Amino acid sequence: MKVYLAIDFGSTYTKLTAVDMENEVILATAKDITTVEDDIMIGFDKAYAKLKAEISKKIDFDKVEFVGKTACSSAAGGLKMIAIGLVPELTAEAAKKAALGAGARVIKTYSYELNHREMEEIKATPLDIILLAGGTDGGNKECIIHNAKMIVEHEIKVPVVVAGNKAAIDEIEEMFKKAGIDYYVAANVMPFINKLNVEPSREEIRKVFMNRIVEAKGMKQAEDFIKGILMPTPAAVLKAAEILSVGTDEEDGIGDLIVVDIGGATTDIHSIARGEPTKPSVMIKGLEEPFAKRTVEGDLGMRYSALALLEAAGTRKIRNYLHDSLKQVDVKAQCKYRHDNIKVVPQTEEEIRFDEAMAMAATELAMTRHCGVLECVYTPMGTMFNQNGKDLMETPYVIGTGGVIIHSLNPGGILKAGNFNEQDPIHLKPLNPKFLVDRTYILSSMGLLAQEYPEVAIRVMKKYLVEAK
Repeated sequence: MKVYLAIDFGSTYTKLTAVDMENEVILATAKDITTVEDDIMIGFDKAYAKLKAEISKKIDFDKVEFVGKTACSSAAGGLKMIAIGLVPELTAEAAKKAALGAGARVIKTYSYELNHREMEEIKATPLDIILLAGGTDGGNKECIIHNAKMIVEHEIKVPVVVAGNKAAIDEIEEMFKKAGIDYYVAANVMPFINKLNVEPSREEIRKVFMNRIVEAKGMKQAEDFIKGILMPTPAAVLKAAEILSVGTDEEDGIGDLIVVDIGGATTDIHSIARGEPTKPSVMIKGLEEPFAKRTVEGDLGMRYSALALLEAAGTRKIRNYLHDSLKQVDVKAQCKYRHDNIKVVPQTEEEIRFDEAMAMAATELAMTRHCGVLECVYTPMGTMFNQNGKDLMETPYVIGTGGVIIHSLNPGGILKAGNFNEQDPIHLKPLNPKFLVDRTYILSSMGLLAQEYPEVAIRVMKKYLVEAK
């Protein structure tokens, strides 16, 4: 039997998915605790033993022929990155969009010419990558050259992806070569005003991840078995969402969609849609949005960020999502308990319902931050509206993933919290989408499979993404 093995070295669990390529079904899945602190292969071997046992219940394992073994990883926190650009609203924001789409977690964005205080701040920050942008092609090049000089002067030794004004590249390359800085050059993230070009820099970020970060995180031992880590886990999820939405020449996609991924530390939103205005009298304003867009909310998580979620949402919002029987519960104490016990798994009905209320608050806030916003403008021709960001009101599908959604008895209720709200009409959230749930936790593995077998990946997702009741 021909089998494709997809591996996700997660921050908490190492998850394995075996796909029967002939019948295009999930043959088996398994997981065990990720052991990145010691040896990543310890946790993998335990999960692999479980996978073999599951497969052996169905067929003789000796008859399994692996036609591919690939992996993604978010172990040890994934990629931590800063983005540097010229002005906040343009190249700095473009750099941030490129970084997020590549699966990185953008800690901070800097703009204009960096000063020594900012450089000391950057030097003291635990980083994996710097994305250096600035200026349209043929435009301002002094700023990006200044910032490159500051990186050299302050002896910043993390890899740098250069994706700015092409007129500055030769001078920056010469500087970085002399200083021994590990650098990668990509096409400008914003070659023209308000025109994004993020894919080349995303690809270079992925190369950095494969060449440097994997080794730094203790992943090197896994290379002999899996032939290298392919991409960061968020990038794999984004790839799965994009291929499911768009399809291929041989397999139709399902159209525009949004993925809500709620984790212990962050809530990620992926939207695969152009997001153009759906109403008359609305004009696009600001930077072009990428078709495949990802945002990461580092203050909206179920465990590591539980106290940050409480601060962002407020006690009242979380309480409003609680079941009537829990209205008197101490919200702050419950959030603190989860923050202090990051591996706790809810057991009682009270614990499950409180987790769901936290997830609803996280979904509402994350979707509000991700979607487009309307701004009323008065003109001689009457009232008009400017749209910043994507209009997602007519998005037909919202897909939920992440432990709290997958194990919830009310996944539809969690996802519905991200819907359009008439009391907040300026945020262009989906009006009436169909909710699908990634019950078998396959989105990241399908992103890996889609690199080589996109049609199979689409057909498997169509089978296993189930409608939320």
